[in-house]
Amino acid sequence: MAVKNLTAKDVMRDAPVIPVIVLNEVAHAVPLARALVAGGIRMLEVTLRTPVAMQCIEAIAKEVPDAVAGAGTVRNTKDAQAAAKAGARFIVSPGYSSPLGRACKELGVPLLPGVATGSEIMAAQDDGYMEMKFFPALQAGGVPMLKSWHGPFFDATFCPTGGITAANARDFLALPNVACVGGTWIVPADAIEKGDWGRITRLAKEARELACPK
Repeated sequence: MAVKNLTAKDVMRDAPVIPVIVLNEVAHAVPLARALVAGGIRMLEVTLRTPVAMQCIEAIAKEVPDAVAGAGTVRNTKDAQAAAKAGARFIVSPGYSSPLGRACKELGVPLLPGVATGSEIMAAQDDGYMEMKFFPALQAGGVPMLKSWHGPFFDATFCPTGGITAANARDFLALPNVACVGGTWIVPADAIEKGDWGRITRLAKEARELACPK
């Protein structure tokens, strides 16, 4: 199912988990995307941590219409422009800068900017961003930090990423200011390398069940 005029809220509320994907081979991109979609996960963050990441985004965008390919680890305007050209429908960054925020708006691509402090939240909100990635979540204060932010930043919504697992995901998802979490556990490297797409589909289905009523 295609998503037109995609917003950051759409990305965050489509499923409880956004997979944080690291791909070393282009050949793995399409079957991985299909396996995740089969499990009910379609917002796919392909991180720009490998030389083939852009090619993987392009392959998913072209060959898996039910998936929504996104780019993660986007650090600057150049990365954002290249990701959008490759077919990324949303962008996730490990931090925030106003040039990156402006570039994403000019490209018409939703951005989930990375924040870890109150000052970073304020900077992102000054530029109109209310949906953010809390990264690295566990190292930056985890659940207690998000609880403390809920008062002063009552209008912010977060996707905690970094240290999130199947064991602690519900603790984060139960918070009123958390819409989803980001994690690698549903796309384990050994399953990708072995082509164990059935395992990834099962993990995706389990992730769908993590949703907490708000």
